[in-house]
Order: sequence, then structure tokens, then C-alpha cells
Amino acid sequence: MDFLDGKKTETERKYLSEMRPVFLKKALFSDTTANFVDPPEPNPYGQVTIKFRTAKNNVDTVDLVSGQEKYPMHRGESDKSFDYYECTVTLEHTMFEYYFEVHAGKIVCTYDSFGVSKDKVPCHPFKLIPGFHTPEWAKGAVIYQIYVERFCNGDCSNDVEDREYFYVGGPVQKVDDWFKIPNIDGTKEFYGGDLKGVIDKLGYLKDLGIDCIYFNPLFVSPSNHKYDSQDYEHIDPHFGVIVKDGGECLDFGESDNRKATKYKTRVCSKENLEASDALFCELVNKAHELGIKVILDGVFNHCGSFNKWMDKERIYEDAKGYNKGAYVSEDSPYKNYFSFSGGNWPYNGNYDGWWGYDTLPKLNYEGSLELEDYIIGIGKKWVSEPFNCDGWRLDVAADLGHSPEYNHRFWKRFRREVKKANPEAIILAEHYGPAKEWLMGDEWDTVMNYDAFMEPLTWFLTGMEKHSDDFKPLRVGNAREFFDTMMHAGGENFTMPSLYTAMNELSNHDHSRFLTRTNQKMGRTDTLMPSSAETGIKKYQMRQAVMIQMTWPGAPTIYYGDEAGLCGFTDPDNRRCYPWGKEDKELLVFHKEMIRIHKACPELISGSIKELYAENNIIIYGRFTRTDAIVVAINNNGFEITRDIDIRPMGIPGDAGFRQLIATDSKGFATTAATHNAHDGVLTLTMSRNAGYVLRYNSFAAVSDEEFWSDNIISF
Repeated sequence: MDFLDGKKTETERKYLSEMRPVFLKKALFSDTTANFVDPPEPNPYGQVTIKFRTAKNNVDTVDLVSGQEKYPMHRGESDKSFDYYECTVTLEHTMFEYYFEVHAGKIVCTYDSFGVSKDKVPCHPFKLIPGFHTPEWAKGAVIYQIYVERFCNGDCSNDVEDREYFYVGGPVQKVDDWFKIPNIDGTKEFYGGDLKGVIDKLGYLKDLGIDCIYFNPLFVSPSNHKYDSQDYEHIDPHFGVIVKDGGECLDFGESDNRKATKYKTRVCSKENLEASDALFCELVNKAHELGIKVILDGVFNHCGSFNKWMDKERIYEDAKGYNKGAYVSEDSPYKNYFSFSGGNWPYNGNYDGWWGYDTLPKLNYEGSLELEDYIIGIGKKWVSEPFNCDGWRLDVAADLGHSPEYNHRFWKRFRREVKKANPEAIILAEHYGPAKEWLMGDEWDTVMNYDAFMEPLTWFLTGMEKHSDDFKPLRVGNAREFFDTMMHAGGENFTMPSLYTAMNELSNHDHSRFLTRTNQKMGRTDTLMPSSAETGIKKYQMRQAVMIQMTWPGAPTIYYGDEAGLCGFTDPDNRRCYPWGKEDKELLVFHKEMIRIHKACPELISGSIKELYAENNIIIYGRFTRTDAIVVAINNNGFEITRDIDIRPMGIPGDAGFRQLIATDSKGFATTAATHNAHDGVLTLTMSRNAGYVLRYNSFAAVSDEEFWSDNIISF
């Protein structure tokens, strides 16, 4: 018996000594941020070091796999809980795709950009594009979108006057009541917002915490939105300066703009155009002095029928210093800028309009290299001296040209020329749907992030379509859809340089304002009263949305007035004037606090992201670096809940202490300090109804004053 007992003990001892620890899949992690790729934006033919995290002493080998190549990784460093495997790869000039193969005993798994995979060859590899660099200043930048005509009137002398000209079926109208709701046909209404008003409010923007202004179009145009450019060379004097005035407005009932002599004087006079350009230079210089960048809106797919190249309104026909437009004369130097299909000159209206609109002539790039050269020159001009803008937002960029082949050729050239003029200029495009083919490092930097931000966030919190045209109750609180779309739809578009500069908006000039979407009313001002946009709104939901916006990867972009509680259905109602003197002070302060948190925490600018918990109406995710971590928790339920959160996937200690930076719920918000401590890798969090929390772990900071002094005893 003694012999048998000894034999059994020896066998057990041998078994225990050889027994492997449980394979911890949750500990596996890598991405393409600087935490795991060095450098994160490598050059062609350069070397890059790639890392992969596992639980400590938990795996046998890790290999990096790219195509048919397999690169063994070695354990480069370890901490108390994790091992970090790494290898160095020499790149070519083409995209480098890779995934990881992990061996732990008999267990073999792969890891790609979607996480642990059972596939032998995963479908979603990590991607590096050698030579693809996006401006560092744009990564995580807080952007403020200004629709100038409705932001602030700083100079009444440049206001559009009643009947100054005829536009889209009627005379333009000057609106004297700043707080008047825009009419359904609001394109002819002018409230007087201008660049002087923006200059006057630069201090406000600085105090808010803005890093960059994105302007809706500023160039000469007859509309208040200015997406129908009249002259790409100059700032509209109605936004700028009118030093030379005179002439007459149209008589009642008159529609012939040849008689709109006041308008012609204002927009054709070189004195006004040059003075307006100079004012814009002043604005950019003052913004730069405050550390604020400036992005312009480039509308290069089409222009307006007022444009000097077309001149359908015959404004330039007899103006000194201007050539005849293509509508006016067959001999116009601009004839090939447009596609004509028959018709007779003079005054030939048989031209191609974008989506059939004759007020928006489509530019015919394939028919004129001169046009291409000109627009490329415009792209360079405004990012160079003396204007020094910091980039372009490109309107309907995928529509430019008559073929995909030409479209890509144009944007490749645009990027080369603009980046040569200003290497730190951002090039971002308006785009819906897959954008991968434009985001390969040689065309656009990034896009307005509708598919992987505005839409999924809106569905999760409100169940509303982004125009307020539809309500889908089953999509409210769908946490799985939220994470799959926010994290993985973006993966179809973005590599790291594009994702961290993506324009993450809640609202803009093309969609209903987010605060209005919270009332879950379907319709627009043609079916609902404008006041309906303001009734039944849920401000706590707006705060939840802003909390996500300021903690998600990308450039959080505020549409003017959102921070002040401005409401509105889809355009033109979403273009109400900024409510100076009538701001929602609480919402404004909340924006300031969230912007402050966003800018104070490096992990929110460039850190990794990881889903931590998903349940109906509950989403919890982490943002982290090797030294800091943020937990963001959203409870979209109308009741209090308590949940256990596994924090170990963020690569931080299992007993980490968190300081609560801000909390919001149905009653308001608070920045009162509170502490939350994890135990054995689990953080237990009680969340009130309709709530949001931002908690932070910092390995270098004490969580509370008591902990600080307990770790810093001073002996005398």
C-alpha cells in the first residue's frame, strides 16, 4: 500500500508539473495602433515591428502570417499578467496584410482584425499601407462644423438684401429675425451670418476646446449653402467685405438677373473679391494663433448655373474682365468644361446637370484637361500662402468625372498636388458606403463616418434613421449590431491612418439634428410642424451620444449649435441660426467637459479599442494604451442595472482602480470624483437608468487622495 501510495503521489506530482494553464483567449490582442505597430505608419521598403499580446506563460508559439510567409515571433517583453510577442518585417511598397497563428499545446487558433478566429486563413487580416500618412494633428482632433450663413452676423453691411437677385424660382429674401425658423424652401432666405461673425466668436470656439473649424462652402455662390459655386477663386463678399456697393435690386415681379445690378456689383467687383479674400486670411491667421486649424469645403463635381464659366444668368456677359460663359457663347473658352447635347447658341441650355438639375451643371473633366488643371490649382491655392488652409472636405467626391477610372485618376493627382503644397493638409471626403478603394493611401485620407459612426450610434440610442425618415423599434438598444457595425463596418473602409482621422458626427447640414432624432418622430417640416423638432426630445440621450462621440476612435465633429441644444429636422430645418443668448447652458457645459476629457486622455486620441460587454440596451467598451485605460459604459434602459465587466482584455492589472471622470443619467450629469476598484479582473458597476459613465485607470496616478498619500509617505 505504501508503495502504491508513493507511486500515485509521484504520478500526481508529475501531472501537476506538466499540466498546462487554461488557454485564455480573452487575453489575446493586437491592432494597428502605435501600441502594437512601430512605426504605425511605416514607409515603403521600411521595417516595422509588430507585437501580439497573450496571457503570461499561456502559449507555446505565436507566428505572424502574411500570404505564404510565416514569421516566428519571439517574446519581447512581459509584465505581471501578459507576454508581448514581436517580430520585425521588411515591407514592400504594396499593402501588407497579416494575421496571427497561436499554438498552445494541442490548441491552434488564428487572430485577425475581428479577433480570435476558427478559420485556418481568417477573412479579415490586419492591413498596413506603406507610405500612407495622415496628419498627426487630425488624429482625434475636435472639429467644429460651421454653416456660416447661420452662425453669427458680425457685419450687417454685407447682408443680402430683399430682391437683390432672383434664385431658384423666386427673389432672395433678407431675414431680420435671427431666431425665425427657416421656411421649407429655405435656400432663398439669408440671415446674414458671415466671416466677421466667426472671427468675433473664435474665443468661444477656443473656450469650447475646438481644434479645427470645418466650413461649409465659402466661395462666391447665390445660395445660402453655397454648394452651387459661382467662382472658386474668391470668398463670397456676402460672407466677406463689400467695399464697392451700388446698383439696384430687382423690382417686384422681375426675374431677369441682368437687371440685378447691385448683386453684379457686389460679386463681380475685384475690390470686393480681394477684400473678402483678405478677411478670410485674417480669420485663418487668428484661428492659427489660437491653435485652431481650418478646413474648406470643395465642391468640384459640379458648379452652379450662376458660375462664370456657364453664366446662365448672364451676370458676367457684359462684365469687365470676364470671358463669355458656355451658356452664352459657343466660342466660350469654358465650353468644354461642360457636356452639351445639341441645342443652339447663344444661350444654349442643353447641358448635363448633376442628377438632372440645370442649376447644378456637372463639370466635364474628361472633356477638358484645362478644367482639371484649374481645379487642381484651386486645391493647391487655398492650402498655400497666403491662405494657408489645413485641408479639404470633398463634396460628393465619388461622383466626380464620368467614370470610376477617371475619378480615381483625378483624386490621385489631387492628393499629390495638394500634399506637395501642404504636406499637413487633410483630405477627407463625403461618402456613403464602402470607401476602401479611395483609402489606399494615394487618394483620400479619410471620410465622413456615416456607416461606422453616425448611423449605428443613432440606431442604437434612438432607433431613428439619420434623416428622421424612419423609426425601427427593433434596432433600439441592439448592442450586437452596434459593435459589429461601429467596429467592423469601419474595418471594411479603414486602416488606422483613416480610422483615427474619420469625421465622427452626430448631426450635419444634410441630416436631422441628433437631439431631434431622440424624440423618435418621423417626418420633415413639410409633414410636421417645425416645433415638433423640439418636443419630446431626450437630452440625456444626447449626452450619451456625445459621450460615445468623444471616446470613440476618430475626430469628433460638432455641428454648430448642437452643443447649445439646437434642434431641427432635415434641411433646411437643420440650418437654424445658432441660438446666441438662448443656449442650453447645461448641454454646453457637458460638451466642454467631454471635450476636456477627450483631449486630456491620450488613450482616447490614439489608443486601442475593445468591446467589453454587450447586452440589449447596454454597451461597454475600453480605450487603452500600455499605461492608461478608459471604460465607457452606456445603459440605455429606463431602469438601474448592475453588471460585472471583465477588464483584463485591456491589458491592465486585475485589481486596477478607476477614477470616475464623468457620469450622466436622466437627471443630469456630474463630474464629482468617485472611485471604482476591480477585483480579480472584474469591475462591478451599478448604472442608473439612461446613464453613461467614463472611468479611467492610470498606472501613474493614484485613484484617490487617500491612495496617493498611502503610496507617498514622507518621513521627517
